[in-house]
Amino acid sequence: MTDVILPVLNESAAIPWVLGRMPPGLTPIVVDNGSTDGSGALAARLGAQIVHEPQPGFGAACFAGLRAATADVVCFMDCDASLDPGDLARVLDPVERGAADLVLGARRPVPGAWPAHARLLNAGLAFELRRRAGVPLSDLGPMRAARRAPLLDLGLADRRFGWPLEMVLKAAAAGWRVTEVPVLYHPRVGRSKVTGTVRGTARALRDMTEVLAA
Repeated sequence: MTDVILPVLNESAAIPWVLGRMPPGLTPIVVDNGSTDGSGALAARLGAQIVHEPQPGFGAACFAGLRAATADVVCFMDCDASLDPGDLARVLDPVERGAADLVLGARRPVPGAWPAHARLLNAGLAFELRRRAGVPLSDLGPMRAARRAPLLDLGLADRRFGWPLEMVLKAAAAGWRVTEVPVLYHPRVGRSKVTGTVRGTARALRDMTEVLAA
């Protein structure tokens, strides 16, 4: 079995689609990060394991899910219908075969799925990862897979939007084999808390800049 950690903040419109497409053998862990639209209760009715994380922040939600997971291998993905759980098998495969330690889904957007300002930020971060850590990534994708115990041992400390970047940087520093596989990226359901606005993107850039500086 594999646990799939899904950080959630007001994603009730997307949750049925995401959970309905979860492949057999994958256990969804929905981390409700303070939703006011009934996301947690809806996910519970649909059979997901629910974790409530009162500390706000994307990293806080991801870390709470990681602590709650029990499977040897864990996945992370957004729960806004921008990513298809059907692609998780492709991301999982190199980890399960022992060919890689951390695998990211490199987003291949369909038309209208990725605002220009967010794509520009992502390209800059991927460049910095290649330059600083030597990891062959084109995208700091939110769909990813790794083994749970080594991931906990990395000691990830960021609890905001720097979490995805810190994971890759610390994995590379620890000598992990980091790679990516292509996954489709669709327009999300509802408004993004990060890429949907310039302000949200700026907040993510601030958090990630702090991680790079550290």
